[in-house]
Amino acid sequence: MSRAQIWALVSGVGGFGALVAATTSNEWKVTTRASSVITATWVYQGLWMNCAGNALGSFHCRPHFTIFKVAENLANDRPCKLPSLCMRKINKLWLLFMLEKGYIQACRGLMIAAVSLGFFGSIFALFGMKCTKVGGSDKAKAKIACLAGIVFILSGLCSMTGCSLYANKITTEFFDPLFVEQKYELGAALFIGWAGASLCIIGGVIFCFSISDNNKTPRYTYNGATSVMSSRTKYHGGEDFKTTNPSKQFDKNAYV
Repeated sequence: MSRAQIWALVSGVGGFGALVAATTSNEWKVTTRASSVITATWVYQGLWMNCAGNALGSFHCRPHFTIFKVAENLANDRPCKLPSLCMRKINKLWLLFMLEKGYIQACRGLMIAAVSLGFFGSIFALFGMKCTKVGGSDKAKAKIACLAGIVFILSGLCSMTGCSLYANKITTEFFDPLFVEQKYELGAALFIGWAGASLCIIGGVIFCFSISDNNKTPRYTYNGATSVMSSRTKYHGGEDFKTTNPSKQFDKNAYV
C-alpha cells in the first residue's frame, strides 16, 4: 500500500504546484478575438493584475484598482465642497465596486485558502506515509495520512469553487446580449486550476482509502509449535496402535 501512498503524494504535490501557478498567473481571462478587428493586440487579466500585450512581444501590467484607490482618484478629479456629498459618492461607488469586482475578492480568498491547504497537506502526507521514518507508530501515521487526505480534498474543492465562480462570470458576460463592454474568454489559468484541483482531490481520496485498506489487513499468528506437538501426538499414537500386538506382526509365517 506504500506504492499507492507514493502515487497519492505525487498527485497531491503536483496539484499543489498547479494551484500555485494558477493563482499567480495573469491569464484568467483573455480578450476574445472572434469579434475584434485588430487581433495584433490583446488584453488578459488575472486575480492581481490587468495586462495588455501586442504581437511585437511588449506588454504592460497594472494592479487592479481597489476601493481606496478609486475613491482617491474620484476625490482628486472632482473635489467635493460638502463632506456629506463626498461620503455619499464614496458609499455608492463602494457598492458598485463590490457588485462588479466582488467575485475577484472571493476568488482570491478561495485560491489562497487552496494553496495554504495544499501546502499543509503535503507536509502531513510526508509524515503519514509508511515509507518514511517520521511520524511515530503505524497507528499515528494512519491518522496523519487520513488528515492529509482530508486537507488535500478541501484544497481541491476550494480551487474548484474559485475557478468555477470566475468562469461563470466570464461566460455570463460573454453570452449576455445587453453587455456592451469588452468580452473575454476563458484563460489558461482556469484550466490549470481545474487540473490542480482534480489532482488534489484524487490524491486525497487515495490517502483516505489507504487507511481503510490498512485496517483490513489480516494478522497472522504463528502456530508452528502446536502443529508440531499435534503431529507428534498423532505419530506416537500411531506407534502405540501398531505396537499393541507385536505377535501378529512378527509370527512364524512372516519368515516363510
